[in-house]
Amino acid sequence: MMKASTTQRHYGMDWLRIGAFVLLIFYHIGINFTPWGYTTPTRGVVPWAEIPLLATSAWRLGLLFAISGYSSAALLAREKSDGAFLRSRLVRLGVPLLFALIVIVPPQPYAGLVHGGYTQSYLYYFVHDAFTFQNIRGEYVPRPMHMWFVIYLLTYTLVLAAALKLPLRVRQAAGQVAERVLAGPWLLPAGIAIIFAVRLFPGNWTDSHEFFRDPVAHVHYCLLFFFGILLRRSEKLRLAIAAQWKLGLALGVGAFALVAADAIRYPGNVPTPGPLLVPLHFAKAVQCWGMIVALFGIADRFWNRDNRWRAMLAEAVFPFYIVHQTAEVCFGYWLRDKGLTALPEFLALMTVTFAACWAFYLGGRELRWLRPLIGLSPRRDRAAPSPPAADLAPVSG
Repeated sequence: MMKASTTQRHYGMDWLRIGAFVLLIFYHIGINFTPWGYTTPTRGVVPWAEIPLLATSAWRLGLLFAISGYSSAALLAREKSDGAFLRSRLVRLGVPLLFALIVIVPPQPYAGLVHGGYTQSYLYYFVHDAFTFQNIRGEYVPRPMHMWFVIYLLTYTLVLAAALKLPLRVRQAAGQVAERVLAGPWLLPAGIAIIFAVRLFPGNWTDSHEFFRDPVAHVHYCLLFFFGILLRRSEKLRLAIAAQWKLGLALGVGAFALVAADAIRYPGNVPTPGPLLVPLHFAKAVQCWGMIVALFGIADRFWNRDNRWRAMLAEAVFPFYIVHQTAEVCFGYWLRDKGLTALPEFLALMTVTFAACWAFYLGGRELRWLRPLIGLSPRRDRAAPSPPAADLAPVSG
């Protein structure tokens, strides 16, 4: 049964967050081997590679936003005031975002330009082209690339800050309504219905990662962000998940079987016929919500325990996220012309990407001036006592 976690750190959420970001890196590398097309399409496209990716694509980002909401609620409970919470979030997310957009992300579009015939040096590109807001040889610059997630998360954090300005009775009423709907037998059917309705929103499902062209995705992700906040605060919701996560897992796996069957029948970029789109959207809604409920339940039931690696891995997640796609894309462009087949390419991309992530984190954490830029807290004074396990150290989305 899920334990109340209003004051104690929930280690299961740390492990869930670590696992979700590792899956994200696997996903980004795996896309290179699908027929979908990507920044660095390889010679070794594998027709069936989309099937394992579809096992996570319906829920992986929604899960990350829900975990981020849970973490935000934990931090809000820890801070002295709502204003202090907002300031800490703006610093811990905004500073790394600016650093990444200026320093880490630009090599990605540059690698694509060079592969497309661009002949200028990186220094010339950075000074003259990288931030011109124009299309250069088919590549629009600048682009947020994978940092779109942090932009969206910052936006939802601002929405949360605005919601905190509402009268207490209004916030309490909204929380009670949400709890009444989700913290009981309607947890699974209500969640599925809400996500399905969002996916069928006028204009249909969007997930372009372009801020002003992603209205439906904003509704989807923001709702899951606030679900994470509710989960942190509601004992009834935690108990409902504890009772229903196995059913959620069964529904999620069953729905994935339908999604996979559709991909086998209509592989790659072959469009699913119109009459089948509504059932497909429903299957993805079931897969999304079922797996999110299941993973939260599993994290509490099996993973809510500490380990000597947990603290370091939890700290490393954000630096890994910041650098992983730049490492993968730049190395992928170099690798794609080496004539390798899929398996050697996959292993090489995995090895180099994770090696770059570890080097970025292990090197960056030792430099006091660099730590805030890569999403780490300022180094604590060595003489200061270590915080107790119940202390909720700042975490990023």
